[in-house]
Amino acid sequence: MNFAPCIVIPIYNHKDAIGATVANLAVQRLPIFVVDDGSDAATQQVLAALAQQYAGQLTLLRLPVNGGKGAAVMAGLRAARDAGYTHALQIDADGQHDATDVPRFIDAARAEPGAVILGRPVYDESVPKARLYGRYLTHVWVWIETLSLTIRDSMCGFRLYPLALACELIDSVALPTRMDFDIEILVRLHWRRAAFRSIPTRVTYAADGLSHFDVLWDNVRISRSHTRLAFGMLWRLPMLLAHKVMPRRDAPAADMREPDERNGQREQHEQHERHERHEPRGQDWWRIAERGSHLGMALLVLSCKLFGRRFTALWLHPIVAYFLLTGRAARKASGNYFTHLGASAPHGETPRPGWLSAYRHMLAFAQSGFDKLAAWSGRVDDTDVKFEDRSAFEALIASGKGALVIGAHLGNLEMTRALAVQGAHAKVTAVVYTEHARRFNSVLASANSEFARHLLEIGDFGPETAMMMQERVDAGELLVIVGDRVPAHEAGRTTDAHFLGVRAPFAQGPYVLAHALGCPVYLFFCLKERDGYRLYFEPFAERIELPRRERAQHLAAWAQRYAARLEHYCRKAPYQWFNFFDFWAGSKRGANGRT
Repeated sequence: MNFAPCIVIPIYNHKDAIGATVANLAVQRLPIFVVDDGSDAATQQVLAALAQQYAGQLTLLRLPVNGGKGAAVMAGLRAARDAGYTHALQIDADGQHDATDVPRFIDAARAEPGAVILGRPVYDESVPKARLYGRYLTHVWVWIETLSLTIRDSMCGFRLYPLALACELIDSVALPTRMDFDIEILVRLHWRRAAFRSIPTRVTYAADGLSHFDVLWDNVRISRSHTRLAFGMLWRLPMLLAHKVMPRRDAPAADMREPDERNGQREQHEQHERHERHEPRGQDWWRIAERGSHLGMALLVLSCKLFGRRFTALWLHPIVAYFLLTGRAARKASGNYFTHLGASAPHGETPRPGWLSAYRHMLAFAQSGFDKLAAWSGRVDDTDVKFEDRSAFEALIASGKGALVIGAHLGNLEMTRALAVQGAHAKVTAVVYTEHARRFNSVLASANSEFARHLLEIGDFGPETAMMMQERVDAGELLVIVGDRVPAHEAGRTTDAHFLGVRAPFAQGPYVLAHALGCPVYLFFCLKERDGYRLYFEPFAERIELPRRERAQHLAAWAQRYAARLEHYCRKAPYQWFNFFDFWAGSKRGANGRT
């Protein structure tokens, strides 16, 4: 099967943003169709200049009057099909979408030509809250109309269509021509047995950005569309129920590739499947979109203040049940973890993989987050937390020295940091990748103004990071870092260690950083037990040396030592390791760059 992708950009009066958008997309060397939906004279001049600048790559189509985003997209899809292209990547003109993700969409479509590839937005703080919360209502209606959770986000303007499938629909059904087009075409493609895959992608809103979303009339149109689709679902109900046990529709010629081509694309397909299920490779955990809304978290905070911790904790059960049912990736990752835990157990019983263990696993995670909030709100004190053996900690504090403390996504390190701040026991700073949990961190920050002051956000372990941390260690601070995830932007710098009976990738960063700082290193775990939280603080190394000629062997030895201690505490509190992704995936793939 020939695979010929292109890009379709609908535009209406985005003269200030379209130049940068086209420039960012042109580097992908794909044909670009820009559909001018009746823009003003100023925008037409900008588009004419772009058509001349990118002659041979950009095709400019003009609609005589403004017909709406749906009309522009349909015109672009038809033009792309008539020009002989097989797939069209739709992207908005306003620059909100991350153009560097285009290759991921193209690779996903190449691996599965019959699937509709959808962007699933990962928002930052620039997103208007009204727009963000309003999307959830549409998502629920789409899930009802399709009797499925397959379409994770039906409003994102970054998506890739198989043109034969999409044009067959738009040529036979009168689809809406305004903002409701993006929603309705997906629902109707789902009714036609199309397969869908989702790719998390970052979306930003410019402060001075131009939006053509009409809060009144576009919401009226979307509501009218949902009404029509809901009745359409009822009429198709027997067929939709039957389809629940039938495979989704494949591309008409998806299997016409040569056997060696299919084998060569198997890895791409498996990689894409992980994206659809939100199960990134071990080093891509950070691409998983943060689940849960800021509003929901804020309501829990309010409930805690009004009704207390015990009553509010009851709400965690239905919340966890919802995420259990809708979080297939997290369920699978939990089962994978318990499978490894049980297979490598030297003796004794461990939780059996399944729905019950996944529920208890997620509930422990929710309770951990709830306890973090309570700690930063001042509702937890020293009596709720006890040291197993405080001698090493007291000796370090008495020395006045700074240190690097390596923890894990195990138990509740955040609660201990809150107590340290409140009691002035020590200067504790968490080294984190906060971009992945901004909503939850903003809730913690609202509970205590000291939260952000003791947070150090980084993207990689480089010379600048080391210098910044050296100043803090020299001032006697304890830098707390986790060692059981690969940093988001630290491409390939991992080393394998045996963990729960299987080789797994561990970040080299903590040991490289410890070597650069030349400070003592400790391990720290905070586990929830029957009588409260218990702290485990133990010496790891007085100093980590990494001789140049034996650097790889030393890194592997330190990573293995850390993995052994992490495994020990995972067995001690099996439900409290909160890495809800395939932690072992990186080693299965054998990624380049690993020591």
